[in-house]
Amino acid sequence: MPETLRHPTLRHEQVVRDLEDARARTALLTDLDEPTLVAQHDPLMSPLVWDLAHIGQQEELWLLRGGDQKRPGILDPDVDSLYDAFKHSRADRPSLPLLPPVEARAFVNEVRSRVLDTIERTPQDELFTAAMVVQHEQQHDETMLATLQLRNGPPLLLAEPLPSGHPMSNDKVVIDAGEFTLGVDGTDEPFSLDNERPAHSVYVDAFAIARLPVSNRQWLDFVADGGYTQRQHWSDAGWAHREDNAIDRPKFWTTHGTRLRFGVEEEISLDEPVQHIDYHEATAFASWSSARLPTEIEWEKACAWDPAQQRHRRWPWGDTEPTAALANLGGGALRPAPLGAYPAGASAYGVEQMIGDVWEWTSSDFHPWPGFSPMIYRQYSEPFFGGDYKVLRGGSWAVASSTIRPSFRNWDHPIRRQIFTGLRLAWDI
Repeated sequence: MPETLRHPTLRHEQVVRDLEDARARTALLTDLDEPTLVAQHDPLMSPLVWDLAHIGQQEELWLLRGGDQKRPGILDPDVDSLYDAFKHSRADRPSLPLLPPVEARAFVNEVRSRVLDTIERTPQDELFTAAMVVQHEQQHDETMLATLQLRNGPPLLLAEPLPSGHPMSNDKVVIDAGEFTLGVDGTDEPFSLDNERPAHSVYVDAFAIARLPVSNRQWLDFVADGGYTQRQHWSDAGWAHREDNAIDRPKFWTTHGTRLRFGVEEEISLDEPVQHIDYHEATAFASWSSARLPTEIEWEKACAWDPAQQRHRRWPWGDTEPTAALANLGGGALRPAPLGAYPAGASAYGVEQMIGDVWEWTSSDFHPWPGFSPMIYRQYSEPFFGGDYKVLRGGSWAVASSTIRPSFRNWDHPIRRQIFTGLRLAWDI
């Protein structure tokens, strides 16, 4: 019997629960001493205390001030403006007169108290704004995990168990040529953001895609074979960046065959997806492997299209919500799961671990889908179209289930390595 498609409906109690889940995670990640919170642990990252107050500032702006920055808020306007991400670069934020941790916590708590007092009176058709605020906070929680990975300090003590992997007999899956529905509409996926919309039909030539992400074991073979020194596998920009920055292994791998992970030096787990590699490394590895990166359109078809029922699934495995048996999400494990750990989470084509574990670089530049229309937060996507950004898909172990979908499009500069990035290979047919 065909599976019944169940679309989610935003409800007040669900939004409140999602807000509380996001805040519990934020509180856990910022339960640190003041020097750790106010320090800038890397020029690419904000001080954690900036992220904390920014979360509250954006929640207040969109849920209490209707998106009107001129409308008075809890903070003095000069202080409020310190948390405008477009006004102040990450490199400059440590020099700003930021709220100290005690005041930042008091501010976000006051905002949340007022939001919870008003959320029940919010019309259901306006709850998307609250869902967007949830996603924003969870995205910053992932950013804070990246910051904590960069810091020098005591280990981060989170270690939720992960399932074991299983051996795989076939490393390629063929995706037949044909049309499929790319993207989503708000009526089908109310959590979706503007760059995921609208749903539209596209034709894709036949291609093959790896059943699993590239592993640390495969990457060690690349390193041992001199992949970082073989010029023919690198683009001009990638080779220049590699030489200028002396890149010869993934970020956080040591010169003596171990890796650093949240304050712990450990052996490299061979059967985990490789992570902390940039786009240039990913394309060089693909060339060395006689393969390529998938386009983001190919990636979404392999992830979400059900060829038998001719429809776009909500998740690779169907329409049921993610569980610990289907995907590695939520950040508690602090690492990708072993390859083959989620056979029940496979897509209709049999491709595994497409949601969670590592963000997967694609070959695609970031641009709008035909018919794009900006949402209430106009600066979320539109300023980044057409720039030096490559699209990443699938989320990582650090994302929340409320923040990821097969249609979700992340983007970043091709030189970024501090985020939880990996890759999956593709081939022409």
